[in-house]
Amino acid sequence: MISETAPHIVVIGGGPAGLYAAETAAGQGARVSLYEAKASVGRKLLVAGRGGLNLTHADVPEVFVTRYRGPEMPEGWWEKCLAEFSPGMLHEWAAGLGIETFVQRTGRVYPREMKAAPLLRRWVERLRALEVKMFVKHRLVAMHPGVPTELVFQAPAGEVRVVADAVILALGGASWAITGSDGKWTEMLENIGVSVRPWQAANCGWEVAWPEELVPRIEGMPLKNCAARAGDESVTGELMLTRYGLEGGIIYQLGPQLRAMRSPELRIDLKPDQSEEQLRRKMESVRKNLLQETAVRWRLSAAAHALLLWRAEREGVSDLTDLTRIVKDLRVPLLRPRPIDEAISSAGGVAWREVEHDLSLLRAPNVFVAGEMLDWEAPTGGYLMQGCFASARWAARGALAFCAKARNIDS
Repeated sequence: MISETAPHIVVIGGGPAGLYAAETAAGQGARVSLYEAKASVGRKLLVAGRGGLNLTHADVPEVFVTRYRGPEMPEGWWEKCLAEFSPGMLHEWAAGLGIETFVQRTGRVYPREMKAAPLLRRWVERLRALEVKMFVKHRLVAMHPGVPTELVFQAPAGEVRVVADAVILALGGASWAITGSDGKWTEMLENIGVSVRPWQAANCGWEVAWPEELVPRIEGMPLKNCAARAGDESVTGELMLTRYGLEGGIIYQLGPQLRAMRSPELRIDLKPDQSEEQLRRKMESVRKNLLQETAVRWRLSAAAHALLLWRAEREGVSDLTDLTRIVKDLRVPLLRPRPIDEAISSAGGVAWREVEHDLSLLRAPNVFVAGEMLDWEAPTGGYLMQGCFASARWAARGALAFCAKARNIDS
């Protein structure tokens, strides 16, 4: 049983980062209270679980850490954070809940059942066994920094005031508002002088001004095994053509580069495994119907061929040299990212210059931030979930250290 004299740590936010911060702090003997604005915890986990719940990725550490980006991000911070809570440790954590995982051929790691509900149910049971007190339908409306810190919540029965020795904020970013991750906490932190960078959609689709007659030929069709670049960065994978533009892993990974471009443009290589010379040789015997023969000789999908014809017509070309150039460098001008509430994740949040190495706020040293509240982003594939868990552990350990130091000073 946790001692009544143990430090009281309040965690705000019932997503993956908040739940794991609560588990970490309670596991070290703190009295932990977790507050969630919605009627239940783990909603974002359940939404993520619709795709099987991609927990982490099997990348080697040197590659894994390169997936995290953000302006002003301290050099080497993610290396240390991921060493403290690695993908392998996330495997072990899930196994401790009785959840078997497997590595997909892409390197993505999923629960064997491909469901989030069993994991969430067992996780909540563990938190209760650790005596974490959970309060739902409690929305944070004010925070008065100090040691201790006073927090004000709006609950069904009215206003609730709570005093905490340390606070861990895990309020999420600004995507998937239906789960409670609406980004509306920014004003509260700005009111105490914390700089918050504007929200932007990340891991999202981008809009393209497709010609009206092209849409029926490409909508819902994938471009498989292609490569694309934005600026000086190139990735391989798959794109999905939609009525409004493009979706898929490639454009998600290139999001930061595209957002930084004044006139964003995606340049797609439809045949990355073949050179222009190889493609030209395959067409050497063609004497007529050149445009039609490219589909057969180059083994282009219907969607890829439709895009090739679109660009050829737009550029007014039809000779082999130009067609070869286009298939290797198909330029797609982009209009804008899709709305942030459609995005898988968001960029923006608490600026890195506002936090110490332990993720405490410079303006409130007993208040810590974790998860997507911070201004970092990562592509899909398990990196987002891993980042939330790892930063939650880091913040929780910081909160525990703060409380221990404060007690030593007081004594």
